[in-house]
Amino acid sequence: MHSTGSPPPATTPPPPAILVLEDGRTFRGRAFGAIGETFGEAVFATGMSGYQETLTDPSCHRQVVVATNPHVGNTGWNDEDDESSRIWAAGYVIRDAARVASSWRSQRGLEDELKAHGIVGMSDVDTRALTRHLRDRGTMRVGVSSVETDADVLRQRVLEQPKMLGAHLADEVSTTDAYVVKAIGDKQFTVVAVDLGLKAMTPNRMAERGIETHVLPATATFADIAARRPDGVLFSNGPGDPAVADGLVDVLRQVLEAKIPYFGICFGNLLFGRALGFGTYKLIYGHRGINQPVMDLTTRRVEITTHNHGFAVDAPIDQPSTTPYGTATVSHVGLNDDVIEGLELRDDSGMLTAFSVQYHPEAAPGPHDAGYLFDRFVELMSARSKATEGSL
Repeated sequence: MHSTGSPPPATTPPPPAILVLEDGRTFRGRAFGAIGETFGEAVFATGMSGYQETLTDPSCHRQVVVATNPHVGNTGWNDEDDESSRIWAAGYVIRDAARVASSWRSQRGLEDELKAHGIVGMSDVDTRALTRHLRDRGTMRVGVSSVETDADVLRQRVLEQPKMLGAHLADEVSTTDAYVVKAIGDKQFTVVAVDLGLKAMTPNRMAERGIETHVLPATATFADIAARRPDGVLFSNGPGDPAVADGLVDVLRQVLEAKIPYFGICFGNLLFGRALGFGTYKLIYGHRGINQPVMDLTTRRVEITTHNHGFAVDAPIDQPSTTPYGTATVSHVGLNDDVIEGLELRDDSGMLTAFSVQYHPEAAPGPHDAGYLFDRFVELMSARSKATEGSL
């Protein structure tokens, strides 16, 4: 049976777009998201899902994210899975955009959300070739434009952009006002979380364990932290180069001197390494995705984990290190490249006093292998509380 109705109206194809890396490599495609021009550090993320959580992760500030998964947008966008109040990625580059969002949780399309936030993106890109180039040459500055057609002109603007190395960005993504996330059920502990780019799921995971979380800005002093009389302190994930975050390192050293149990996540791991006296360095292309294998050296268990980092700690993996605060050891190692993925600190009696991981145990968007780390934090605070009571 043939329809006698009018044919659907023709849709206007999106305008052409161009991507130019700082070394001159150029890719062409179509505009996806807002029309305009954007710059940042080109990085690739290997997750097959979870693009909403990735784009709203403050750790993506000043980064143009390239999706290695070829088909993106099929789950749409909802109001529940954002990790912050906005999209932090500077741009988004994909191969094939889904025509229809098929998830029952979807409330609007990915491209609609990009447009609403003014995020310049690009589709119809050979992201496999782009990813291989970044793996070979390393992350680098990039420009994406749907208003400029001359690659040489765009490259000149790319070369004028600041590099990620030496960038202090925590203050740009942190909350400006302190706030509290209440415990679910009976309150067991009070934790101060210093927001360096905190993902919303982190205090939620602690709330599930009876922790009341006081979130403070990145500019918080040790006096601000101590005033909350915390049972523990957490330094969150976030963007930027840890080598220039001297003020945060000084605050963390005061936390360690006060013997307050400490848990560091991602950027918080890098700062922990610096506080213990180790150096940090920039990875060639970083770890970004939800499928990174990590071994917990304390249990020999392998976890599949979520990562979003471009820097790492430089510390000896095969031997402990003496620090002013106790004995530090590497607790987690990435199995793809032996990058340090966790540290722990013990006092003279062998008791754990502080620990950190380079990845994201809050499991947004997943997987959930590393959720036990929040339980480890609870155990650390419980042990410290008992030890303190026993000394009175």
